[in-house]
Amino acid sequence: MMATTHAFVGLALASAYAAAGGEYATAAAAGALAGGVFPDLDLLAEHRKTLHFPEYYAVLAVLAVVVAATATLPVTVGVAGFLVSAAVHSASDVFGGGTEARPWLAQDERGVFLHTQGRWAAPRRYVRYDGAPEDLAVAVTFAVPGWVVFDGWIREAVLAGVAVSVGYVLVRKRLPALEERYLQ
Repeated sequence: MMATTHAFVGLALASAYAAAGGEYATAAAAGALAGGVFPDLDLLAEHRKTLHFPEYYAVLAVLAVVVAATATLPVTVGVAGFLVSAAVHSASDVFGGGTEARPWLAQDERGVFLHTQGRWAAPRRYVRYDGAPEDLAVAVTFAVPGWVVFDGWIREAVLAGVAVSVGYVLVRKRLPALEERYLQ
């Protein structure tokens, strides 16, 4: 799935915290947006393995939520938002396609690396590939809570993220050819 989709899923979780009266909703939103994008920085290394840690992020997220609930400060809430979002991102990548440059061909059986088991989980392909039309539908659906609950820079980030998502979907299938032509 697109990084924006993951960011919007995290923001939707932060929106639930905000709607429940969370005192540090902006910190939760900032942490969730960053945590939703962070695992995909491993595109520069081995994607869905180097910074994707579904099991470890989940354990750290539970601990961070407990800490944030007992020592409620902007930093603890933000860190909890980051780790929950990174955990959901890492685990949910298995619902997309593989890691190959042309995932719509469905030739790669690497969904996300499970570090505790030392193996790759196979992609389920509910979202066929990052940038597929259904990926955009998921992104927009999860963007709605952030748009409704927040204002200011968060609402602007939602609009920018939706615009980036639409643009990415429009060019996604052209990217491998451009990479081969200009980056190799």
